[in-house]
Amino acid sequence: MTAARRLVLVGHGMVGQRFLEALFEQVPAGPAPKWQVTVLAEEPRPAYDRVHLSSWFTGTSAEELSLCPDGFLEKYGIELHLGDRATAVDRAARTVTTASGRELPYDALVLATGSYPFVPPVPGHDAPGCHVYRTIEDLEGIRDAAATAGAGAVIGGGLLGLEAAGALKAMGLPTHVVEFAPRLMALQVDDGGGAVLRRRIEDLGVTVHTGAGAQCVETGADGSARALTLSDGSQFPTDLVIFAAGVRPRDDLARACGLPVGERGGIVVDEHCRTADPAVLAIGECALAADGRVYGLVAPGYAMAETAARALSEAGGSFTGADTSTKLKLLGVDVASFGDAHGAAEGALDVTYSNSRDGVYKKLVIGADGALLGGVLVGDTEAYGILRPLALSGTPLTAPPEQLVLPASAGAPAGPVTLPDDAVVCSCHHVTKGAVRAAVHDKGCTSVPGIKQCTRAGTGCGSCVKLLGTLVTDELAAAGVETARGLCAHFEHTRAELYEIIRVKGIDTFARLIDEHGAAGTGSEGCDVCKPAVGSILASLGNGHILDGEQAALQDTNDHFLANLQRNGSYSVVPRVPGGEITPAGLITIGEIARDYGLYTKITGGQRIDLFGATVDQLPDIWRRLVDAGFESGHAYGKALRTVKSCVGETWCRYGVQDSVGLAIELELRYRGLRAPHKLKSAVSGCARECAEAQSKDFGVIATSTGWNLYVGGNGGMTPRHADLLASDLDRPALIRTIDRFLMFYIRTADRLERTAPWLERLDGGLGHLRAVVMDDSLGICADLDALMARHTATYEDEWAATLADPVRLRRFASFANAPGTPDPTVRFVPERGQIRPALPHEDGQVLTAPLIAGAQLEVRAG
Repeated sequence: MTAARRLVLVGHGMVGQRFLEALFEQVPAGPAPKWQVTVLAEEPRPAYDRVHLSSWFTGTSAEELSLCPDGFLEKYGIELHLGDRATAVDRAARTVTTASGRELPYDALVLATGSYPFVPPVPGHDAPGCHVYRTIEDLEGIRDAAATAGAGAVIGGGLLGLEAAGALKAMGLPTHVVEFAPRLMALQVDDGGGAVLRRRIEDLGVTVHTGAGAQCVETGADGSARALTLSDGSQFPTDLVIFAAGVRPRDDLARACGLPVGERGGIVVDEHCRTADPAVLAIGECALAADGRVYGLVAPGYAMAETAARALSEAGGSFTGADTSTKLKLLGVDVASFGDAHGAAEGALDVTYSNSRDGVYKKLVIGADGALLGGVLVGDTEAYGILRPLALSGTPLTAPPEQLVLPASAGAPAGPVTLPDDAVVCSCHHVTKGAVRAAVHDKGCTSVPGIKQCTRAGTGCGSCVKLLGTLVTDELAAAGVETARGLCAHFEHTRAELYEIIRVKGIDTFARLIDEHGAAGTGSEGCDVCKPAVGSILASLGNGHILDGEQAALQDTNDHFLANLQRNGSYSVVPRVPGGEITPAGLITIGEIARDYGLYTKITGGQRIDLFGATVDQLPDIWRRLVDAGFESGHAYGKALRTVKSCVGETWCRYGVQDSVGLAIELELRYRGLRAPHKLKSAVSGCARECAEAQSKDFGVIATSTGWNLYVGGNGGMTPRHADLLASDLDRPALIRTIDRFLMFYIRTADRLERTAPWLERLDGGLGHLRAVVMDDSLGICADLDALMARHTATYEDEWAATLADPVRLRRFASFANAPGTPDPTVRFVPERGQIRPALPHEDGQVLTAPLIAGAQLEVRAG
């Protein structure tokens, strides 16, 4: 049996992880693996998604950013050493030495050491308060510094610099961006795009300095940064400086062991990613490719990783260059650049559309043969998914180029059918349109998740996901497979259409709706998709208590019991605490209830207190005590308003300029119980420091010295999105009126389970259209929207109190219909940190029973 060859990978970033995946795709795991792999990682954690690093500031955890699947290393016998960087390579002995003293032999060595941030050697660059923006540890340092900083500055106005500026702005700091070039994102956009981008970013309150560099970081008596002086002589105060002025290839290991490097850095490699030493390969940002370029984007890095894996597997293939297109949202502004964006090709012509009022700029570069060569998009990147592969395909356009840049109302862009099969639709993993079509026809993929699993398309930067969905739909349609646009098999209408039908016709039951407007031949029972959606519409239109009559049967588990179902069959209870403001008496009541019922208590991220571990039969008793103390349902179980988070505002904070707590309470009480297509979250910050994180909410409000700024369409979670500024310096009545209309327009037009963020991105005309509808009444519906909100506020009732007052509703709150009051013995707990948690399957031997009567003690019994 041939012994496995020893492979050492130096660097476990995005490119390093992709190399490992590609290597074992070529050489699957087996009883006699071809490679025994050791990985050296300088950072203290495995590979993570550096492309979406900024989402860490909006709540994405390091674990969620991880790119190393559970069990991957173990499956292939990969030995990973975290926090142990390589310090030397002995090419003659074929060994790698690490900082901890390890000496690792290799038969093949792959360098994926990436790059390091370039910090201009200006005086004060290393003073306390100066940071770089590269790792999660860097972000932790920036976050800690921002908590006490008065203002922030970013040196560098490229992709990373604007990402960093967005993070500072989101943390509430007055923010400056300094760019030495005459425009922002000089490599990606032209003068026209740069002007629109600058105007959009300055409208958000960021101060932009172009055509000037950092000359000196001024320091105070304690040696920390206090101001920044620019090369044009200007100066401004700042005690937090982020250097994001570009990166340099990390090629020190190669230099030290005598491998050739480029004049401006980068380990010289051939088309197979091999260095001058055939046993050593280099990939990613540390490598100088055969075309003379150092690539700083993930797509070329992945392509090099796959090339190196094929070289080691003797599978052939070469790296001759890669797509450097980019699409991202910077400070809430959509920006994209693809192909020959600057028109460098001889004979190239421009087709440009510019709308400074809406902050939109589009430029296409057209070749002499009529082919699309590249382009720049600022403010509206909707067409990027089709334009980028069109440019990469090199084929002449089949539609006039002006149709590709004009607004949808003026000219429809060409669809995916215009793409040739060899057009690359996912540049991160080099997946062509033909490969997507094959996945649909040959592998039975009928959805984007299926395409992702089959081809890896859409699993990189994600910019191609929308195009993938369109391709799948078109391919299915071309094959005669009809793709339903309706809510489900029972309705051919969308949720928005059903909302209008119910509202206009005054339909108040599911039975009548499905009888009059249901799809033929599907029956009258409905399903788990349409029943909750219709129940939500009926509730949003004020159709009575959700547990009355037929409506009760429409609800999902949480709404059915007005509480959140937990993993072991118990429920959590979340009383409303408007604005996070609570009296000592209220705190005592909650504490006594938690003690008496043996509940687990936790303060949530939305400034409320969650009580976990209640059984169904206990819920009414718990509610009664809460209602008697002045509490009401917090609707944590419903597709409704959850919380309006707030900081303490001008009442207590020395930076506050408005009463954020008072406004938060007013908004939460106004919109409590408002049923929507999805949950709604909000926040009010009392100043620009943004402690309440209003820009990560479905609607958020930030105080100004003269009024309130309203942001909409934000959310955290799996796909975080910063909210967009809808209106500035509103007085209180105008603010509330605008929020009323925004919410009702969203409820009226959104799809099933669609949050405000994807709804706003999908909305024809985007933010400009929304502003015209709710502020200028462009559709003539504002009176209807106002009336719907007035109806909601006039008819609101607390669902807990209403349930307690109705013996019929109370009958459902029993674990066993034939033995009311008997607890469910399958709901099990174990003690942990002085409280309880759900028991895991292997913990059945020790069961903690929550007390059923007031004042009882927690009992632990052995099984």
